[in-house]
Order: sequence, then C-alpha cells, then structure tokens
Amino acid sequence: MAWLLLIGAALLEVVWALALDRSDGFTRFVPAAIGVTGAVASFVMLAFALRDLPTGTAYAVWVGLGAVGVAVAGIVALGENASPARLACLFLILAGVVGLKLAEG
Repeated sequence: MAWLLLIGAALLEVVWALALDRSDGFTRFVPAAIGVTGAVASFVMLAFALRDLPTGTAYAVWVGLGAVGVAVAGIVALGENASPARLACLFLILAGVVGLKLAEG
C-alpha cells in the first residue's frame, strides 16, 4: 500500500507542477488552486507512505518519478525538446527509481 501511495504522490507532483506553470505566477486562479491542492495532496500521500518506507528511498522515488513525469509531459504536451541526451538522462532517472524499488524489496 505504501508504494501505491508513493506512486500516487508522484503523479500528483506532475499535476501540481504543470498547474503551477499554467497559473502564470499565481495570476490565474483555477490553475493556481489546482497546483496548491495537488501539492498538498501529494505531500500528504508522501507522508503516509513514509510510515512504511525508508525516508531516503521514498523521497528519491517521489522526486524521480515526479521529475520524469513532468519532463515527459513537457515533451509530449508542451513541445519541449526531446533530444537523445535528454531522453537518456530521463531513462537513467527511471532506472535509478526502479533500482531503489528492487533494492527495497
């Protein structure tokens, strides 16, 4: 259950990061509200996951999956650069997250 909470928290990290980008510096209410609500929900889910997972592993997975998710969303939905070097780095982050999960058991 802790891993599902952690993955959900990472997915919400993607939501809040993209919403805050769309909030135009908190000048647009709806994206700002989605961003703040998503961030709070993400932190709460992370906190519950930390009950059963080591802090270092959980935080690294949360940040890693969030970073990869935001970068992929940027590439797919926002037309950001998808150079081979950037994709390779995202793959390395994802490999590290999988490695942490496998090492955790």
